[in-house]
Amino acid sequence: MIASQGSALPRKKRNLNAYMLGLCLTFVLSLVAKGLALLPFLDIMGQLVLAILLGMVYRAFAGVPEYAMPGIAFSNKKLLRLGIILLGMRLNLTDIVHAGPKVLLLAAVNISVTLLAVYGIARLMKVDPVMSLLAACGSAICGAAAVAAIAPQVRANEQETAVSAAVVALLGTLFTLLYVGLYPLLGLSPAGYGVFAGGTLHEVAHAIAAAAPGGKEAEDMAVIVKLTRVALLVPVAVLVGFWSSRKGGRTAAGERSRIPIPWFVLGFLAMSGIHTLGILPESAASQIVTAAYMLMAMAMAGLGLNVDFAVFGRKGGRPFAAALLGSCLLAGVGYVLVKALGLA
Repeated sequence: MIASQGSALPRKKRNLNAYMLGLCLTFVLSLVAKGLALLPFLDIMGQLVLAILLGMVYRAFAGVPEYAMPGIAFSNKKLLRLGIILLGMRLNLTDIVHAGPKVLLLAAVNISVTLLAVYGIARLMKVDPVMSLLAACGSAICGAAAVAAIAPQVRANEQETAVSAAVVALLGTLFTLLYVGLYPLLGLSPAGYGVFAGGTLHEVAHAIAAAAPGGKEAEDMAVIVKLTRVALLVPVAVLVGFWSSRKGGRTAAGERSRIPIPWFVLGFLAMSGIHTLGILPESAASQIVTAAYMLMAMAMAGLGLNVDFAVFGRKGGRPFAAALLGSCLLAGVGYVLVKALGLA
């Protein structure tokens, strides 16, 4: 009996070491991504996008030991949800109110059109319903973060989540570069261009990078409009969970289909309320947002470590094409709305 207990202790220690190895790997990759995101051009991609790509590159060239997977899974599930909750500290709800109903209307229309377009196109292309939804939500709301937030609602696996997040992230980067080149030709004021960028681009980092040619006024408007779309992640997550459940979405073995409750998204909204009320000083809020991005980058690295380039090429082509067409539609609708609502 004593010998049995003694042999169990080293086994537990080995399990703990393997767990920590997975966590440390995602942490190091997130740090590298953060450093790379400070470099010219790479700052357009942002820490989250780079973390996904680094995870995929690491897997392709170094491989991922099986015993490290529990720690990696903890990063791309538990730490991800904590990161999304803390990210709410970036959102000040009064900024959305001050922006006015036109901005809210623009955000709601853009999200609705993109969700329907990308999902519809993806299904026509015979893309799996789960990946179709993930690509649609990522394109419509807030890129990789939206993919990660919606994934539990539709019971997406790690590869589906990783491929969808990478597809949307890469697409957002391409459109960011396109917007920067088109800015002089769009005929929009700096504020109008900021509304356009924030209302149609995928990640917060994309919106800020694209708005840079318009100066501070464009950047400020891009952030406000983009965060208005981020705020709509909460009702969209609930609706997607309800719709998926009604459509007979995936369930665990022996479990009835039910509506997943996105508690972590509600936590995001609660943190937004704390920031809005000014309970914490701005310096503390900024540090929490930095921590949120670090946790989410660890999660993105973990997702990248779960998929290789062969899988991405096999599963990502049609979702990318669907999201590309949907993003083109989003850009067109967004531009027309900016003009029609007098925000140009």
